[in-house]
Amino acid sequence: MFQGEGIKCYDCNSHNDTRCAQEVPPEIFKKDCSEHIEGSKYTLCRKIVQSIEHEVNGLQPDSRIIRNCGWDTSNYVGRCYQRSGFGGRQEVCTCTTDLCNAANLNGPATAATIAAFSIAALVAFRL
Repeated sequence: MFQGEGIKCYDCNSHNDTRCAQEVPPEIFKKDCSEHIEGSKYTLCRKIVQSIEHEVNGLQPDSRIIRNCGWDTSNYVGRCYQRSGFGGRQEVCTCTTDLCNAANLNGPATAATIAAFSIAALVAFRL
């Protein structure tokens, strides 16, 4: 990112447009985050997977994917965390490169976990 340029993220909600739930959303959802609100300091992209498991306040069970621009000053930048309560749960993942809120944001961590299990299985079968 160059000084004066904002990060670019996918900006959509699968509740409003089911194409947002695609592994890689269509180009129409690409957004320059500096265009959001004048003076905002968006520094990352977010992908939120939200599930309502029980009827709550008139909301029927549902799931949706929300992708957008954001900012975060906590230790969760570039990571995922989960929240739950009131009959639902959500996983929020943040990342700091252009259009990084497509697909699975846990990619490198998941790949490392799969690789570790694969190596352990190979070693176990050779013994």
